[in-house]
Amino acid sequence: MSRIGKKPIEIPEGVKITQDNSTIEVKGSKGTLLMKVPSEVEIILDNGTIVVKGRSNDRKERSVHGLVRTLIANMVTGVTTGFEKTLEIVGVGYRAEVKGDILRLLLGYSHPVEYKIPDGISVKVDKQVIMAISGIDKELVGRVAAEIRSFRKPEPYKGKGIKYSGEYIRRKVGKSAGA
Repeated sequence: MSRIGKKPIEIPEGVKITQDNSTIEVKGSKGTLLMKVPSEVEIILDNGTIVVKGRSNDRKERSVHGLVRTLIANMVTGVTTGFEKTLEIVGVGYRAEVKGDILRLLLGYSHPVEYKIPDGISVKVDKQVIMAISGIDKELVGRVAAEIRSFRKPEPYKGKGIKYSGEYIRRKVGKSAGA
């Protein structure tokens, strides 16, 4: 049985959780999240806690048990505090700006790259080179950050491109001139 799956999830003040047949809904101060619960697990709501239990001990149930518990814990965290990823743009002339729901990136291409920001995500640009991507859905925040980073991944020679804040770019030595 999963060690993570056995841990109960504490429900903070101001979070309301409702469960229908196969869906669980988490409401908080930042918004509402829904998730379809697999039939292999059972969710029990107790006094201020949520416990995820497996219905049997077969392979499929064991593989889903810890995952469902973590997804529900992330939903509770998302509706209370939210999630944020920070990206940094490195390179001369590289910059970003937000106009409405469009993120416009100048990344050294012959044209600007325009990215439509999905609903539920907010992007703030600071000093034209630091982007803060935030929202209540952890998976969506991570996916948007990865899509933006994929427009110009950091290269190993000069380190130019879009990188996660705190990411270490392993540098390579260029060609040496002459012999």
